[in-house]
Formats: sequence, C-alpha cells, structure tokens
Amino acid sequence: MIRAIHHVAISTPDLRPMCDFYCGLLGFEEISRTAWQPGEAKIDRVMALTATAATAVMLQRGPTCIELFQFAFPAQAPKGGGDRPVNRYGITHLCFDVADVDAAYQRMVDAGVRFHCPPQDFGSVRATYGRDPDGNVFELQELTGQPGFAASPQ
Repeated sequence: MIRAIHHVAISTPDLRPMCDFYCGLLGFEEISRTAWQPGEAKIDRVMALTATAATAVMLQRGPTCIELFQFAFPAQAPKGGGDRPVNRYGITHLCFDVADVDAAYQRMVDAGVRFHCPPQDFGSVRATYGRDPDGNVFELQELTGQPGFAASPQ
C-alpha cells in the first residue's frame, strides 16, 4: 500500500533561515510555495485547526522532500527555552545520507551549524546529530556498506 515517504513537514516561525539552511547548506531546491488566508475550509479540516493562515514551501533534493510551514494564524505558543531533547515523544530527527560525513560535517561547522559531536564510527555507519536554525535535530550519516546496513545509493 505505502510506496515511500514523500516528505517531512516542519513548522517554523521564520521561513528565511530555514530555507537558507536546507537549500544553502544541504542542497535542497524550492519546488513550490503557496500561501493562504483564513477561510480555507479544506485546509483547516485536514489540519484540525480553525482559521489558519500560512505560507508553505516544498523543498526537494532527489527523492526527498521537506515541507516548511510558517503560520500567521492561529497564534503559536512561544518556543520553550533550550533545545528539544531527542528522547521527547514525537519525531526525533531527520537523517540525511551523505557520501563523506566528515566533509559534510566540516562544511556545516564552518557555516556555523551546531552539532552534538563530530561524526562517530559505529562500524557499519559513521554519524552525527546537528541542529537546524530552529533547533530541530538532523543526522548526517555515511553508510560503509558493512553487514547490517545497505550501501548508500550512488
């Protein structure tokens, strides 16, 4: 029944730094942008919200898409202090497969991206977690093709 995951959606208070991060640093491209004002009943029903107004941007790199939402209405609760820990219930992180995790890590560190630690070697995968401009966790991984993991597609 399910063919694949099409996209992951992230709500943000400011589209600009998020688009800059995902496009500028991770190589995604904006493929669509849409905005709506209160009164779009179908959107409100799907989201189980009332009187929504937002801008949505769809980003794509290869078969992977990320949808970013900046809501004008309803008002958002202020973000709590500090970073959301990865053991909190809900989506914990997005993972990006890279050909050279050390090079990707260094390029992003040089651009000011925060990471939990340098890439770690787990035998069949080398990986690290970082934070996007809103504090969401992403993973960079390099699969080595050893038993237990499929080799990265070329």
